[in-house]
Amino acid sequence: MAENRTHRITANRIAERYRATYNAGKGPDIKSGVGTVEVETPETVGAAPGQLRGHKGPVYIAGTSWKAVEMALQVTEGMTIGVMDNRGNIVKPSTRK
Repeated sequence: MAENRTHRITANRIAERYRATYNAGKGPDIKSGVGTVEVETPETVGAAPGQLRGHKGPVYIAGTSWKAVEMALQVTEGMTIGVMDNRGNIVKPSTRK
């Protein structure tokens, strides 16, 4: 599937940028010094806030495309969850401490 490939490529790219490891199993996709990152496609972005619930420190949704990033910005409006693009650039900072 194209989404799985896009998800994997995005997750590996962001993990490399932040010197972390991509976790393909259960749990968050990436845990690094910058925070916890959940990589999402446009089809799965709506479930991300629930997946990040309970994690301490900064948390981010990373979109695999600009459509996913725009959707993540809408979903996280008024929340403490930040948003990243598919290169790991922070579009909306997380306000969790």
